[in-house]
Amino acid sequence: MPAPSPWWDLDRHRDRRPGLLMRNRTKAAIRAWLEGQGFVEVDAGALVVSPGNETHLHAFATEHVGTDLARRRLYLHTSPEFAMKKLIAAGEQRIFAFAPVYRNRERGALHAPEFTMLEWYRAGADYTVLWDDCAAMLSLAAETGGRRRWSFRGREAEIGGAVDRLTLDDAFRAYAGFPLLDTCPGGVADRDALRARVAAAGIRTADDDTWSDLFSRVLVERIEPNLGHPRPTILYEYPAPEAALARPVPGRPEVAERFELYVAGVEIANGFGELTDADAQRRRLDIEMDEKARIYGERYPLDEDFLAALRHMPPASGCALGFERLVMLAAGASRVDQVIWTPLPDERK
Repeated sequence: MPAPSPWWDLDRHRDRRPGLLMRNRTKAAIRAWLEGQGFVEVDAGALVVSPGNETHLHAFATEHVGTDLARRRLYLHTSPEFAMKKLIAAGEQRIFAFAPVYRNRERGALHAPEFTMLEWYRAGADYTVLWDDCAAMLSLAAETGGRRRWSFRGREAEIGGAVDRLTLDDAFRAYAGFPLLDTCPGGVADRDALRARVAAAGIRTADDDTWSDLFSRVLVERIEPNLGHPRPTILYEYPAPEAALARPVPGRPEVAERFELYVAGVEIANGFGELTDADAQRRRLDIEMDEKARIYGERYPLDEDFLAALRHMPPASGCALGFERLVMLAAGASRVDQVIWTPLPDERK
């Protein structure tokens, strides 16, 4: 089978161009909406000392050479999150960015090594306010593209009406057949309890599975295929072991103020009530890097400047949305590459 023509081929670009122009209109509509809400657009630098500290997140590394020829390892950021939280600590109240971000080991219909992340923060706001923001952005994209019924691989979602809301525990009960939260009482993961339930549900397990491995496998195999259709779904109250940079729900240490937005089975946004306890955040990041070292044999440094800024950051909520995934669904495309102006060629083709 011959390789497809490059994206700059005249005929291929002609076919791609309507979706690319719709991308521009969608960005303009969202930008105008955010500015109307009192947000300030910011630009976060892509070169960072730490690209993010999640176990399965892989960065592109580079090297800075000073005028004295001293060499310093830097990374391309996987998210503008650390930089934007520093701006909230500096006194900004509502900020957003359309940030080019870079992630290694990711390529497929829903992944590109370079993509655009729409990220926004509200100081002093409850994280549920972000759910309304997400619904508004879905409607804007639908209006811009002229399509309210979105689909991906046979799953369809109607945009503009109600958005379903489902807790992780209810999702596990409904689609995996067992509860989840009592396997992390008080926020402490009980790996053996979860493994027994996963095995009883007929889902494969391995001797070296962690609690998070088991959680992720059930989420991918049993939960996610049921989300985001026939309406978008807000999946919320993530268990504490999957809190990432989210703060605990007050009075409920087993769950965190974290949510994800699904549309037609596709996860397009991830939001938090932000953790501002610098000591707790350091402990979480160290745990993530220990696990990364165990699995992949590498670790990324912590951003000490970010941890210092957390001590001055007010309560806030923030969300990251995969902009190409949003546009892909709104345009009726089947791959994010189709709505990226200059996608990186895939040498495997």
